[in-house]
Amino acid sequence: MKKSNFFAFISRMKYIDRWGLMRNINKENVSEHSLDVAVIAHALAVIQKKRLNMEVNPERTALYAIYHDVSEIFTGDMPTPVKYYNSVIKSAYKDVELSVNERLLNMLPGDFKEEFEDVLVPKEEEKEIWKTIKAADKISAYIKCLEEEKSGNKEFLKAKQTLLSAIKSMNMPEVEIFMDEFLEGYGLTLDEME
Repeated sequence: MKKSNFFAFISRMKYIDRWGLMRNINKENVSEHSLDVAVIAHALAVIQKKRLNMEVNPERTALYAIYHDVSEIFTGDMPTPVKYYNSVIKSAYKDVELSVNERLLNMLPGDFKEEFEDVLVPKEEEKEIWKTIKAADKISAYIKCLEEEKSGNKEFLKAKQTLLSAIKSMNMPEVEIFMDEFLEGYGLTLDEME
């Protein structure tokens, strides 16, 4: 059996720092971020299923979210102002992400590829899963801004406003429910979280 470096590459997410253009009080890497996004995406999918009676698979949503930023192993974390500067850059970056994910997929043994293809190569028929993950990604970034602000760092104030506006404009009931019921806890100390 041919050896594979796939999981060794995945483990390198912990070496990729996020928010490279901003001063951080608390560093965050892609591995930590991916876990946060997976937890929030799972919660959003549970809200969709239990509160909104939608046909979703929360576990599948969480799995996809774990791998949503794996391309950054090769690209690093592209700052949002650069990534979305214009449609040409945005489209080119999406192509790079897809190419990297296909490269990772091809590192897997043949009998594993089918299990990972949907996780690494988004399909049109699963766009609702990816929409949920995008919402979780924005909520995670918003929470990072809250944490930085709580630590006295004003560097994230504009990003916080921009993210909150983007989150509200999604018009997703599950996001509104999460923000209303669960967000407040992120501002509490451990002793206050009874």
